[in-house]
Amino acid sequence: MIVKEVKVNDYVSISKLPTSDYVINPYIGCTHACKYCYASFMKRFTGHKEEWGDFIDIKICDKKISSSKLFHKKVFLSSVTDCYNPLEEKYKITRSILEQLKDVDCYLSITTKSSLILRDLDLLKQMKNLEVAISINTLDENFKNDMDKASSIKERIETLKILHDNEIKTILFMSPIFPGITNPKEIILKTKYFVDQYWLENLNLRTGYKYYILNYIKEKYPEYYPLYNKIYNQKDISYWEKLGKDLNEFCQFNNINAINYFYHEKIRKS
Repeated sequence: MIVKEVKVNDYVSISKLPTSDYVINPYIGCTHACKYCYASFMKRFTGHKEEWGDFIDIKICDKKISSSKLFHKKVFLSSVTDCYNPLEEKYKITRSILEQLKDVDCYLSITTKSSLILRDLDLLKQMKNLEVAISINTLDENFKNDMDKASSIKERIETLKILHDNEIKTILFMSPIFPGITNPKEIILKTKYFVDQYWLENLNLRTGYKYYILNYIKEKYPEYYPLYNKIYNQKDISYWEKLGKDLNEFCQFNNINAINYFYHEKIRKS
């Protein structure tokens, strides 16, 4: 792992996401090395030549976060890195940011795959408007280990329970849903008593990692390869249309609060 400290002028950036006004990314790169990570595109702008997951830059900023700028704004921590990667245990950049945000009247969303967030439970409990999303897209630890180096699924589920017990709004970010492999209903039924909301996002294969994922499916899950070929090479969206409808009906019937983020243009139009 190549670790480097870099000076930045501000931790806060204007968001290009439709659900937030500002984003805060305390690190550049991520040690989780998720095989499907869309954020690997960042290498085009940062100049890193290393493989995604083999480097991380620690952002050092002397400027204090402006509370007035964030007043009543939606803030997302973080969009292209995991703010609770293992280096956070040493550098505590995320904790220092939370120290500054705890008295700011903003709407804060944190997303992570790490149980390390529980270290900061004392600060999280002081936040006025907070939601924490934990990413889980499988209950199979072997599949999870093939896809990322983050906390185990068992640890993530326990993290959701503890956050919920401490009256923090919990979100299970089911992303990305792998066709045939992810069982959304099973995950929901296992976690529904301590999850306030579900975010559902489909697997969207892009450029660099598309080749890797399709080869992985062909080798490890050959029974699903025809389906993946149909979706990602032949551009057939019928699987997502059917799954989206099925999950909407399932969640309505079971009184589950879920938001569908299946970001395919044709599905949105339909």
